[in-house]
Amino acid sequence: MTAIAQAALPPATADLVRSAEVPAFRPDAARLLAERLGPGPFALVLLFLSPETDGQRLRAGLAQAMPGVRIVGCTTAGELSSKGYDEGTIVAVGLPAAHFAAETVLIPDLAALDAQDLATGLVRTRQALARRARGFVHEFAFLLVDGLSVKEDELAAALAQGLGPVPLFGGSAGDGTRFRETLVLQGGQFLSNAAVLSLVRTDCPVRVFNLDHLVPTERRMVVTEADPRRRIVRRINAEPAAREYARILGKDPEQLTPFTFAAHPLVVRVGGRHHVRAIQQVAENGDLVFFAAIDEGLVLTVAEPSDMAEHLAGELAALCEDGPPAAILGCDCILRRLEAEQKQMSGKLSELFRRFNVRGFSTYGEQRGAMHVNQTFTGIAFYPPGGEGPG
Repeated sequence: MTAIAQAALPPATADLVRSAEVPAFRPDAARLLAERLGPGPFALVLLFLSPETDGQRLRAGLAQAMPGVRIVGCTTAGELSSKGYDEGTIVAVGLPAAHFAAETVLIPDLAALDAQDLATGLVRTRQALARRARGFVHEFAFLLVDGLSVKEDELAAALAQGLGPVPLFGGSAGDGTRFRETLVLQGGQFLSNAAVLSLVRTDCPVRVFNLDHLVPTERRMVVTEADPRRRIVRRINAEPAAREYARILGKDPEQLTPFTFAAHPLVVRVGGRHHVRAIQQVAENGDLVFFAAIDEGLVLTVAEPSDMAEHLAGELAALCEDGPPAAILGCDCILRRLEAEQKQMSGKLSELFRRFNVRGFSTYGEQRGAMHVNQTFTGIAFYPPGGEGPG
């Protein structure tokens, strides 16, 4: 019996974490989302928006359909809905006030990030939320950030200073495969070069996780010329970057595509674990543009994927060891989606997402703790209060 067949189904706890979805083109999208989420009050509503969404119309609709509701969100590189992998959709996740309390912190200008001020403000916000929600003993922090800001690494490190033991996870906003404009939503505003952090306390046991299906090989290379500020690698092993990467893979440098990057990711070893440094695209001059931090002298190792569906099934089943989660909020890298499409595994992964009640979006990168990572499935599992979930 495969791991997929062994995976346990979640219990029927629909009111613990609610979700709804509508086609992005619907002019009445906000009203439909409000109706399908059901009656509040909600501590927080998360929106994952296809780039096809009419932001101005949605903003006006939300003001009428969900007045006074705390709403945050972002544009996506694809959505995770009741169908599993989805596109052209707005997905809403509602955290009812009966089980959750939340505060949001807007970082409006990532170019002017002041790590010390941010950390100090977070400590105060955490303390205020703890006083307001004394009966909710579990907590987490969820980050949504402009996926083209090139500031995720710096931001995640700064946030970790102010969050202390609070588990942090999140995702970088996407724009399909266009890489033109990525936006976050907070307080009725769509913003670029910005981020919004949601601090949440709950009576539900939670487990934050971060996983990938990649196995490092013996093929290594060294970054010998780079522009770290722009995440650009110009030379690898003292050779033009794209050409050398292709040579090591045995590929034609003129035929490097996002599917190549997904199938042959590069990883670095940090703290005993490998972390992906994913390639976003090849520049016209042959440079490699990365999704995450890169620097000269970095040793990169080529990784090869194991069976994504089997790996995901096993990891999701492990989340059920102390009882199945009621819902999972997930941030799934766009490169995983591309690999699944190329290998015709989208159906199998979608089946798993449906069975485990996963909602969320495809990202331009993920955050876990103080790190910005790539090509992972990162998220949080919610367990029923008083159950056997992790404490």
